[in-house]
Amino acid sequence: MDKLKYLIFIVAVMLAGATLTTSCIEDGVTTSPAAQPTFSVDTLDMGTVFTDEVTTTHRFTVYNRHDKGIIISDIHISGENAGMFRLNVDGISGNSFSDVEIRAKDSIFVMVEATLPENKSDLPIDISAKVDFVTNGTLTQVTVAATGQDVTRLRGFTVDSDTQFSATKPYQIFDSLVVAPDATLTLPAGARLCFHDGASMIVRGSLRAEGTLKKPVELRGDRTGDVITNVTFDLMSRQWEGLQFTPSSHDNILTHTTVRNTWYGVIVSGDGSEQPTPKLTLRNSRLRNSGDLVLEVYDADITATGCEFGEAANGLVRLSGGKHVFNHCTFANYYLFAAIAGPALQFDHVGLESDLSPVNGGGPGTPEDMRTPYTSAQFTNSIVYGLGSDISHGDLTGTQIFLRNCLLKSKGTDDNNFIACVWDQDPLYYTVREDYLFDYRLKPESPAIGTADPALTLPEAAVDAYGLPRGARPDIGAYVYTEPADPTR
Repeated sequence: MDKLKYLIFIVAVMLAGATLTTSCIEDGVTTSPAAQPTFSVDTLDMGTVFTDEVTTTHRFTVYNRHDKGIIISDIHISGENAGMFRLNVDGISGNSFSDVEIRAKDSIFVMVEATLPENKSDLPIDISAKVDFVTNGTLTQVTVAATGQDVTRLRGFTVDSDTQFSATKPYQIFDSLVVAPDATLTLPAGARLCFHDGASMIVRGSLRAEGTLKKPVELRGDRTGDVITNVTFDLMSRQWEGLQFTPSSHDNILTHTTVRNTWYGVIVSGDGSEQPTPKLTLRNSRLRNSGDLVLEVYDADITATGCEFGEAANGLVRLSGGKHVFNHCTFANYYLFAAIAGPALQFDHVGLESDLSPVNGGGPGTPEDMRTPYTSAQFTNSIVYGLGSDISHGDLTGTQIFLRNCLLKSKGTDDNNFIACVWDQDPLYYTVREDYLFDYRLKPESPAIGTADPALTLPEAAVDAYGLPRGARPDIGAYVYTEPADPTR
């Protein structure tokens, strides 16, 4: 009997312990109206998004900073635009949620995506709604906002006659945009071409991009917003294929034009035949953010003044054949996403004609149409400096490649091909790679300031991309020094 009493006592103690444990759990959730969640943002700004397509997913955090748990009895989106937004709360998708518990000193994520309807307007329209949280009888809200931009969508589109695009709203390009051999496509100041993954632009005729200081022309990927916090899709390469000029292209000019986010950059290709050589003129333009090179040229002619060539995985510019002029340009490679695999400037077919061989383009017995013309290039008042090497290895003696009054990363000395150069000097850009800031203007102590040769400044380079005149004592590189420089753009 004593043993039975003892067992009953033990069971009673265990039951009492269980009751106490249950009471502790219940007491661990506060019902005080003063106990409210806090949020990582007051407004979740999703940026400018294209209408009629699903946005990228954005998120914010809901914190319980109290010593006891809280239960959010209701979470839903409110407002006249509520139907445009969708929620995912702590891994569960839906339009409304009930009795969501956040334990003491813990948090949950709220994911938001949207599909904004067409505005029927060329101008972007601001759209917002509220995410309501009811906790212990009290309502708190987070605003979700996006700016909807209508676009003109083109799929597998060919320009087969002289055409001028509009600058009123962006074009979103799927598959390809092709300019036929006998057609000219004009992109007016402010035109924006946004290319979807896998899309490309192929110019068989003529392309004229007529950007201005205040209204540049843009060719870029179609993704907007941030990849992660403070890293925008504008910095990401490999979002679309790139821009190609074929052997039949002619009279191409890009002024105040940016080409970025590509797999292979800009490729200009001739075929070495007797037909007119493809030509591309670049003025105050930027080629940047490529998964390969930003400019690749084969048996074609390039004239570039006041241009920036930056951020590419395999080096910046490759020239193979053709005649080229680069005046007051900046070649700066601080590519983010991989080790840089090649020098900034790369030259093929630079030997003397007496050195022709089948390997290098054809020996004396090789038919003329199978030979590759040698490269002729003039680089003047330009900067070649960044991560990786600056110029491809090889002896330029006797070639038609000359660098005059250029600032170079290499430790070297002048000769017949390198004339009055500034060797082994950091130009001191405003670029801060680890902060995702890529600004290739010059700091006050830069050795490039006032050291360009004014006799080498071409008339087309008299004013830089920011509208600043180079003056009587110009600076080396694409940009005129100004104090203070604004490290944003």
